[in-house]
Amino acid sequence: MNTVALPSPLELTVDLTDEQFFHLCQQNSDFQFERTATGTLIIMPPTGGNTSRHNVKITTQLDLWNSETDLGEVFDSNGGFKLPNGAERAPDAAWLQRDRWDALAPEAQERFVSLCPDFVIELPSPSDSLEKTQAKMQEYLENGARLGWLLDRRNQRVEIYRPGRAVEVLVAPKTLPGEDVLPGFVLDLGPIFYRA
Repeated sequence: MNTVALPSPLELTVDLTDEQFFHLCQQNSDFQFERTATGTLIIMPPTGGNTSRHNVKITTQLDLWNSETDLGEVFDSNGGFKLPNGAERAPDAAWLQRDRWDALAPEAQERFVSLCPDFVIELPSPSDSLEKTQAKMQEYLENGARLGWLLDRRNQRVEIYRPGRAVEVLVAPKTLPGEDVLPGFVLDLGPIFYRA
């Protein structure tokens, strides 16, 4: 029996309308799909246990802060965003300011959000390319994100992305403040970086 080894993530050039792409994602919920601005379809398998449990710790902290402040809406890694450049992305965690979310019609809130999040976090899994994740972070900035964190667990490094500024790299930080984008929010990196 012959088997074919496919790369992970799998990238395909497929011509799909927005409607077809949305239905593909809905009908194949065991996978996560993204689409680049040029239309390349990216198919990612479910994450492993460690990546998944660390993602939960991130979104839980973000959601607890947001529940207290009610400044916006928090999205997990299943939330799709259609960026202004046409790419459709699903950051590991995202936050959208309340007035921007509320301005969307109820039908639009049920689909991929046609806005770039104000804040994004990417937590690369072992199969993710750091270079491609860095390019995705730049794409978020170019499409309107006001703050982004790339959390590199393997090297205990954080890359902080802000519009109009060079990427700031922190080595082995304990916490990350949400700055003026997420006032009062502080991400505790202990359960994400320093506990097995």
